Amino acid sequence: MLREVQVANGGMLTIAIVDDDPELVLVLAAELEDASYRVVSARDGKTGLALIGSEKPDLAILDVNMPGLDGLSLCRKLRAAGSRVPIVMLTARDTELDEALGLELGADDYVSKPFSTRVLLARVAALLRREQLRGSPDETDEVFRIGELEIRPARLELSYRGVPVPTTLTELRLIEALARRAGRVLSRARILEIVRGDESVVAERIVDTYVRRLRQKLTAVDPGFDRIETSVGAGYRWKDE
Repeated sequence: MLREVQVANGGMLTIAIVDDDPELVLVLAAELEDASYRVVSARDGKTGLALIGSEKPDLAILDVNMPGLDGLSLCRKLRAAGSRVPIVMLTARDTELDEALGLELGADDYVSKPFSTRVLLARVAALLRREQLRGSPDETDEVFRIGELEIRPARLELSYRGVPVPTTLTELRLIEALARRAGRVLSRARILEIVRGDESVVAERIVDTYVRRLRQKLTAVDPGFDRIETSVGAGYRWKDE
């Protein structure tokens, strides 16, 4: 029987794990329960889709490589159905394609196997914190502004020209890293070091996907947006005003 833990808002934070590796699910469930989460799980994508629909978890951890309905397809179905549940993708494949496709389909973060449970727990906590901060005003929040960009780091919120811009956790940390170092070129490796802040293994070229998505979102607000510059062979920088 799963241990149920009360949290500050009087409810329970529920994590759904959808993975076909029973040993991994047991390990992750134990670690998450020790960290005061309630855990529900499924061993295939079809069952996971039904589980997430009925349980309405606060966050879902999806394995990419499952028979039948895989994690990428499950992510696509959840987003197509309008679900906004934060999603962390797990993969054993060491390819940039999986990461890029997962992000394009609406995943919020990515952890590659093998990984430490400490890394995964940090990702889970950060995403849940983002969700809890939404709609919870705090007048003491720092506001970082540069030009028409505004970032509220504590609330994990971004706006441009006064328009809220939805981002994943990593996208927001990436644009903050560039904006706080305006004019300086940051290599892909340095960007990952800043925005990930742990030992998780992530292909450096995935930074290109994050940047492309940020440009698309900001261009939707301002078609002439050009503040994120590519330095060929070196990395990216936030262009000075």
